[in-house]
Amino acid sequence: MKVTFLGLGVMGFPMAGHLKRNGHDVTVYNRSAAKAAKWVETHGGTSATTPALAAKGAEIVFACVGNDDDLRSIVYGENGAFAGMGKGTLFVDHTTASAEVAREINEAAGKAGIGFLDAPVSGGQAGAENGKLTVMVGGAQKDFDRAKPVIDSYARACVLLGAAGSGQLAKMVNQICIAGLVQALAEGMHFAQAAGLDGAKVVEVISKGAAQSWQMENRALTMLEGKFEFGFAVDWMRKDLGICLAEAKRNGAQLPVTALVDQFYARVQKRGGGRWDTSSLMQPLSKP
Repeated sequence: MKVTFLGLGVMGFPMAGHLKRNGHDVTVYNRSAAKAAKWVETHGGTSATTPALAAKGAEIVFACVGNDDDLRSIVYGENGAFAGMGKGTLFVDHTTASAEVAREINEAAGKAGIGFLDAPVSGGQAGAENGKLTVMVGGAQKDFDRAKPVIDSYARACVLLGAAGSGQLAKMVNQICIAGLVQALAEGMHFAQAAGLDGAKVVEVISKGAAQSWQMENRALTMLEGKFEFGFAVDWMRKDLGICLAEAKRNGAQLPVTALVDQFYARVQKRGGGRWDTSSLMQPLSKP
C-alpha cells in the first residue's frame, strides 16, 4: 500500500520503519528535514518537504506529533495533509492529544471525504522499536478494518473502542493508571531503601505476586540506582496528565491521585528533570 507518515520523533521514526519493512511504499515528512533524510537513509522510501506533498497519492496517511496544535499544523492549510489527500483516503492519528481535537479533525475530514481514526499508542520507545505497541482507536468500523492490517506492522494489540475521540479517551485512562502506578512504585522503593532492605531482592520476590506491573519489571531497578536519563519524558507525561485533568472537568470524573501525581511531576521539572523518565518520581523522595 502507498502510505505516508508525518512526524519522525522517537515513536514515529521506528513506526514508519516497520511500515517500510512490511513492504509498504512509504513517504515521510518531518518538521526537521534532517530527520526525514536520516529516515530515508536508514529505511529507504522517500521524503517530502510539506505534509501536503507527502500525502499526495497516499491511501493512508499516518501522523505522530507532539500535541493538539502540532496536529492542526500538519493537517490544515495549503501545506497541510488534507490539502494533498483525495476523497476516499484515510488519516490515522497516533498523537496523544485531546478527544476534542480528534472530534474536530474527524468533522473536517468528513467534509473533505476523508476517513479519520484517532489511534494513540502505548508501549513507549521500546514498544515502537520492537513493533509491539498497543493502539487504542476511535472512529468508524470500515475505516478501522481498512487500517488495522497496516497498523499491525508495529502493534501487538489494536482495538476499536467507539466513535472518534474514543481512542484518546482510552489513552487518558492508560496515563491515569500509569501515574498512580509509578508513584506507588517510587514510594515502595523509597520505603525499601529507608528500611535497609535490598531493594533488588524485594523486587525479585514481590514482582512474582499481586504487586507485579510493567513499571515494576522495567523501572524498579533503575529507580533504585537513581538512573532517569532515558524513557518517556516528564514533560510529555505532564502534557498528557493535563489533557486527562481537563477532560475530567468536562465529564465530571474525580481524579484526586492523578492531580496529586501531576504536582509531583511539577516538582521534578523544577529540579531540571523535564526530560527525565517518568520513573523519576523516585528522585524527590530519595533526595528531598
